[in-house]
Amino acid sequence: MRGSEQVAAVCYRVRGQGIEFLLVQTRGGRWTFPKGNAEPGLTHAQAAALEAFEEAGVHGRMEEASFARYVRHQAGRSTERPADKELAVHAHLCEVLRLGAPQESGRNPTWFPAEKTKRRLREARTPDYAAELARVVDRAVTRIQRLRSWNRAAPDRPRLDGPEFDRARLDRPKKDALGKVHLMVEHAGERTRPGEASAARGKKRRNVVPIDRF
Repeated sequence: MRGSEQVAAVCYRVRGQGIEFLLVQTRGGRWTFPKGNAEPGLTHAQAAALEAFEEAGVHGRMEEASFARYVRHQAGRSTERPADKELAVHAHLCEVLRLGAPQESGRNPTWFPAEKTKRRLREARTPDYAAELARVVDRAVTRIQRLRSWNRAAPDRPRLDGPEFDRARLDRPKKDALGKVHLMVEHAGERTRPGEASAARGKKRRNVVPIDRF
């Protein structure tokens, strides 16, 4: 169910022989991957690209297929939501090409080496959840190393197989998947009458650039 699903952008860069990951802070001050709810009408990769851009100002390249899936438990915070909720999080790898200013304030996007990333993700979390997040980092490192070995073997091969997004290139919308994602999300916020719902859904789908497949 989409209501119980989230997406995470595991953003990385390579410095020398080391891999660094980009984390942001929650309102409570904990470090986390850019993350949010799965959006109706968007693929998980597109939704993850949107979270990376809004929370961390990421311009980069998102892998279409999720490389890891983990479960987080969201505690009930009010009488309207008293029970714990189990959320499946689909993690997508994102190669960061550059960073701009995040749209959301207070996120403090910061780079960490892989081992320090795991330490930051362990802070103020249960041992089981911390271990699960550490496994996501380990799987990301393995996946990145594999991608880099493929690229060395075939230098003309694109590095990732998802949408490339760069808000600085909105004059070329057909090559700017994130720009199209933003347009679709804006349409999603508009009120539509019940009889217009199907037409609106079709309009949203047309506003999303298909992810390139290589």
